[in-house]
Amino acid sequence: MTQQNAPPDLTTYSILLKSCIRFRNFQLGKLVHRKLIQSRLELDSVVLNTLISLYSKCGDVDTARSIFEGMGNRRDLVSWSAMVSSFANNGMELQAIWTFLDMLELGFYPNEYCLTAVIRACSKANYSWVGEIIYGSALKTGYFGADVCVGCELIDMFAKSSGDLGSAYKVFEKMPERNLVTWTLMITRFAQLGCARDAIDLFLDMELSGYAPDRFTYSSVLSACTELGLLALGKQLHSRVIRFGLALDVCVGCSLVNMYAKCAADGLVDDSRKVFDRMPAHNIMSWTTIITAYVQSGECDKEAIELFCRMISGEIQPNQFSFSSVLKACGNLSDPCIGEQVYGYAVKLGLSSVNCVGNSLISMYAKSGRMEDARKAFDILFEKNLVSYNAIVDGYAKNMKSEETFLLFNEISDTGIGINAFTFASLLSGAASIGAMGKGEQIHGWLLKEGFESNQCICNALISMYSRCGNIESAFQVFVRMEDWNVISWTSMITGFAKHGFAARALEMVCKMLETGTKPNKITFVTVLSACSHVGMISEGRKHFNSMYEVHGIIPKMEHYACMVDLLGQSGLLVEAMEFINSMSVMADALV
Repeated sequence: MTQQNAPPDLTTYSILLKSCIRFRNFQLGKLVHRKLIQSRLELDSVVLNTLISLYSKCGDVDTARSIFEGMGNRRDLVSWSAMVSSFANNGMELQAIWTFLDMLELGFYPNEYCLTAVIRACSKANYSWVGEIIYGSALKTGYFGADVCVGCELIDMFAKSSGDLGSAYKVFEKMPERNLVTWTLMITRFAQLGCARDAIDLFLDMELSGYAPDRFTYSSVLSACTELGLLALGKQLHSRVIRFGLALDVCVGCSLVNMYAKCAADGLVDDSRKVFDRMPAHNIMSWTTIITAYVQSGECDKEAIELFCRMISGEIQPNQFSFSSVLKACGNLSDPCIGEQVYGYAVKLGLSSVNCVGNSLISMYAKSGRMEDARKAFDILFEKNLVSYNAIVDGYAKNMKSEETFLLFNEISDTGIGINAFTFASLLSGAASIGAMGKGEQIHGWLLKEGFESNQCICNALISMYSRCGNIESAFQVFVRMEDWNVISWTSMITGFAKHGFAARALEMVCKMLETGTKPNKITFVTVLSACSHVGMISEGRKHFNSMYEVHGIIPKMEHYACMVDLLGQSGLLVEAMEFINSMSVMADALV
């Protein structure tokens, strides 16, 4: 056009700018803007509004605001909506709300686009009360029922600002019209905020309403299955995503990898790896998910490091989460040498100052027994959070440095960061490590004062502390008063009874645990088999050993075989013990 001396008009410029926004080619958009300035055309509100959107989308809010303020009386509802949206999308929530109020004062009546933008700004906890006022206004004016986007933003506002899923669900129920995005959003927020059962129920309601789930829906409901440990349902969903051609999607694939890793019996990651290997393409999210799965399995840390090396040998650059996971693997292996190389790479990429990387470095040194280095890593953290303090406190506790543990506890109290259940659990571990029951009882008093007495994690730590300090009856009293028990609660109590010579009570607790439907883990079975060995209960020991794989799907490890050999040997059945060793599926080591 320009080569034929036919200069573009405002309409042409407007179309060009909108195309640049649509294809996110912001540099070209800025070039078009410069040409527009050189053309000396008098800009109308349509072009100016498009320019506000262009600079807003590329994060240049100052230029967007300058254009907006220079419009004067040419500003219309689209201009105001674009500016409110610009502030809301670029982390300037208060400016978005003030701009919205200025617009109302000037007599402009908001449309659905403007409402969704200002509601998005109210998703920050400080401004949720403004969002509730706008919600009332949307109900009165009819915009709530007229546009699905307004309802979706309100759901998100209640969920993000205060985790108020009750109010979010009320909005969802009131919406006269829902689409797939609405259903998926509500399912996702349920899954993300600890209401996994509600997420699955809503997913079933969605299907009954005739909506076909997409990749985002399946990803969220698979996460809910993971949270609840519903492997059977997860497998059914897996077969469905295969049938609908969604299994190769990275988002769905990551959810499947995570589900199989966390729900698999005995922490096996074979199924997770199969899903990962079948994915046609990988991004940083899929690599980090499989690396994390190997680390969390408890016995595949070397494989996690190998996967990390494979990832960085390709074109994928690690992020802070992949660094955090592989540093945890190094800590589990007590291999600070590799960990320091990994951290060096994080420094090179400018990620060493990120909290989760620094916190994992502290834990790595602590698990390797290098508390001086752990303390240095803690001290150089630019911004310490509660996880940072918990990591160093836990490190001191596990390395039997109780004095430093309690000094740091006082430091946390002085910072005003706050203390959570994990902090108290670490303190109790520190008291137990030196047999300081008096200190443990003092911490118990703090817990009652802070309102943590019903916390499951805390109660488990109390059981362990009292048991390790020799007060098994106090441990049992804590257990009895608990509102809910998990496998750790039961195993801690069974271990306590077994170690204090109450094998019969330990085995009685096992029966009660199984009656409640709690699934034992491999640590539970080590304790149970040890208890059987102490009292020579051969048939009971055999029964529990055989049930490991046949009933619970747990593959026996060397420590389980050692307990059985000990049971048979102490009962004088040496020939049977030798036959048992020869029948083992793994080569016996020094433990056996």
